[in-house]
Amino acid sequence: MAVGSTIVVDAVRAADPDRYLSALYAPAGKRAALFALYAFNAEIASVRDRIHEPLPGEVRLQWWRDVIMAEGEADTGHPTADALRAAIAANHLPKAAFDNMLEARIFDLYDDPMPSRTDLEGYCGETAAALIQLAAMALDPTAAPRFAELAGRAGCAQAITGLLLLLPLHRRRGQCYLPADILAAAGTTPEEFVKGEGDAAAERAVAAMIALAREHLGAFERGASALPVSLRPAFLPLALTRAYLDKMEKAGRSPLADTATLSALRRHWLLLRHAMRGWPTL
Repeated sequence: MAVGSTIVVDAVRAADPDRYLSALYAPAGKRAALFALYAFNAEIASVRDRIHEPLPGEVRLQWWRDVIMAEGEADTGHPTADALRAAIAANHLPKAAFDNMLEARIFDLYDDPMPSRTDLEGYCGETAAALIQLAAMALDPTAAPRFAELAGRAGCAQAITGLLLLLPLHRRRGQCYLPADILAAAGTTPEEFVKGEGDAAAERAVAAMIALAREHLGAFERGASALPVSLRPAFLPLALTRAYLDKMEKAGRSPLADTATLSALRRHWLLLRHAMRGWPTL
């Protein structure tokens, strides 16, 4: 394995262990593309963590846009960028999807509240769902288009669950991904939620978010039995989503203060089971 490839794989292993494990179930010849996609996603998802001011963060996202849209094969000197460009070229991945993903990630840089459930689902669609669909296209470009809607459901379930896992971090830095309309229905506001005011209303809002994640997960699982084996690795991280949500709803635990975790053994078992058997017909 080339040094650059090793750096990309190591980056995914460190930043996104669930997707790292899922990529290992892909055919050997397809893994490089998946690792490039997942390393890119980890890079742009963590811009706020590394660059604390919005405008420099936007500059960084623009750098990625320029790299992706540039023609030619000249190396950038950035292992993930070079691996991503190679994956895009080799698999004929649509650059517009990356442009939309970068545009959606601008939201992460600011403290503006998520306006509505529709806006949240749009954000999930341009980020997690797009990533699943791009991975599916790299795995099997013939089959992938038939499962674009399923990727949308999967991405919403996975992204909403991920946002719930990051709730304590987001509240500490003043971010609110819970939609304002869901918060209003629960009896609170984004400002109160971030400040930690109105615990009962905040818990109701979190319960509504868990229910929304389960709604999308259920829709995904009802269609997942039709997934061909070739596309399973792109959807494999969803094997963990139900377990994370179940952990959040355990008595005495709250995503507001406690980040749900799964043991390494549990994660390996769930991924192996779904990689081998897929999802049963519901």
